[in-house]
Amino acid sequence: MAMTTLPVIQPGRAREAQRPVFEKIGIVGLGLIGGSIALASRAAWPTSLVIGVDNKDVLEEAMRRHAIDVAADLIVLAEADLVVLAAPAKQNIALLADLDANVRQPAIVTDTSGTKRAVVDAARSLPPRFTFVGGHPLGGAARGGLQHARADLFAGRPWLLTPEGDRSGAAVEKLSAFARALGSEPHILPPAAHDRLLAFLSHLPQLTASALMQVVGDAVGTQGLALAGRGLVDTTRLASSPAEIWRDIGSTNVDEIGPALDALIAVLQALRRDLPSGEKLDDVFAAANRWREHLKAAQASDAG
Repeated sequence: MAMTTLPVIQPGRAREAQRPVFEKIGIVGLGLIGGSIALASRAAWPTSLVIGVDNKDVLEEAMRRHAIDVAADLIVLAEADLVVLAAPAKQNIALLADLDANVRQPAIVTDTSGTKRAVVDAARSLPPRFTFVGGHPLGGAARGGLQHARADLFAGRPWLLTPEGDRSGAAVEKLSAFARALGSEPHILPPAAHDRLLAFLSHLPQLTASALMQVVGDAVGTQGLALAGRGLVDTTRLASSPAEIWRDIGSTNVDEIGPALDALIAVLQALRRDLPSGEKLDDVFAAANRWREHLKAAQASDAG
């Protein structure tokens, strides 16, 4: 990620009564998630300083949207008490190596990567003045980029935290308070458990939707798609997602995504063999309907 310093501070910030969880928040990567964290942080704590690090054009857009107070390169993170690495997973791993030279004071460091084991492993080499807690806010949308960021993206959504070691207890408490203030609900689980769970809850649906959209589009073309109903549109909503994020997710969670894909392929192959009789189809549809009701109930409970 090329960094360009834009030493500009947003004018006219209002004052607040509630003390912010973090006084100076540095966010590296102002895409959908990083940009939404910035917008939500400025809305929650008008007196906090939100520092954005990204490419020049993204920083300029973030300033226009009043998502950040300072647009800068890594060196301006020197006094940040929270550093959020919100780039794709492999970029976040590379950025960890730059923190020692650019952040002078003790700080809590977290990330938003869709996989956790590789990032947590890399964070073990951080100097002891940093406390790293892996993070993954589950507030994504079908399209990425700062233009789709919004302050309420995390409202009512889980924010997964994957701490390691005894010294991260206070940091987990602060990050949990930070997540709640942004409208989310923190959940704590080990990095390996995160990667297995998300392989099924997130990574498999994304790959399936994208593959389905390619197969259908290649088969029927533009004219055929014009005749599609809402079912195809709803089923393939995730197919609008940007590939660059998912390349990193795939390569850092191979051992969990591979078996998830294998499980889906096995069911599809069984359905293929069963087409003349439909017996397997009955079993799959019955199980799918049952689990779909559980999913809807869980979503309704979270919304309530």
